[in-house]
Amino acid sequence: MRRPIVLVPACTRQIGPHPYHAAQLKYVDAVVLGADCAPMILPALGAALDLEASLSVCDGIMLTGSASNVHPSYYDQDVLDPSLPQDPARDATTLPLIRAALERGIPLIAVCRGFQEMNVALGGSLFQAVQEVEGKMDHREDPDASIDDQYGPAHDVILTPGGAFQRMLGGAQRIAVNSLHGQGVDRLAPGIAIEAVSHDGLVEAFSVPSAPGFTLAVQWHPEWQILDNPASMNMFGAFGQACRAFQARREGRA
Repeated sequence: MRRPIVLVPACTRQIGPHPYHAAQLKYVDAVVLGADCAPMILPALGAALDLEASLSVCDGIMLTGSASNVHPSYYDQDVLDPSLPQDPARDATTLPLIRAALERGIPLIAVCRGFQEMNVALGGSLFQAVQEVEGKMDHREDPDASIDDQYGPAHDVILTPGGAFQRMLGGAQRIAVNSLHGQGVDRLAPGIAIEAVSHDGLVEAFSVPSAPGFTLAVQWHPEWQILDNPASMNMFGAFGQACRAFQARREGRA
C-alpha cells in the first residue's frame, strides 16, 4: 500500500535571474519523517491551479511557513510596512485550497504563515506587527543570532484544557516553542477553536472543530529538528494517521 500523498504548497522565489516555485527542505522532511507520508510540492499557480485535480490526488495538506506575509487586503487592511515581502501567487493558491480542503475533510496541518493563512481564509484578521500591539511581546527572532538560536525555545505556550491539541500531546499543560514571526492572529475566524496561547494572550494554536477532517494550525515551527522534539513528532504523527485514514476511506478500504 502506498504512502498517503501530502500536498505542500510552494512559495514563489526569485533566485538569481529566474523565478521559482520553492518549498524548504525542513517542511518536506517533516511530512516524511514525522507523518510518514509522501510529499508533493504544489506550485503557486493561483487562479490557474486546477483545484479539483490537485485535491483528487492528495490525502493531506501541509501549509508551510514563509518569509512572506498574507496580503492584508484579504482582511480589509492596507499594507502597514511595504518593506516586508508579499507573495500574491501563494495567497491566490492557498486561500481557496484551504476552504476546499476543509469542506472535503482532507487532513490539514499548518505552521507559521500557514497558520495565519488558515485564519484569514476562514474570515479572520491578523496583527501586521505584533510587537507594536499594546500588551503583546516581540515574537520575532534575533536576525543576528545563529540559525540554531533563532529556532531554539523562545517561550512556553499554554494548552487549552481538554482541547484536541492537549489530548494529542498526552495531557501536557504547556510546551516550549520557538518564535519567528512578526504577524499573528487578531480577530479569530468564526468556527475556530483556540488550542494554545502564549503568556501575552496571543493565539498560538487552533483547530477547526466543524471540519470533517483533522485540522491543526500552530504559529511556531515544529518542523525544525523534528526528530529531536517529541511534541512535534506527536503532532505530525497524528496528522499522518489522519492522512492514512482519509486515504483508506477514499480508496474504499474503510
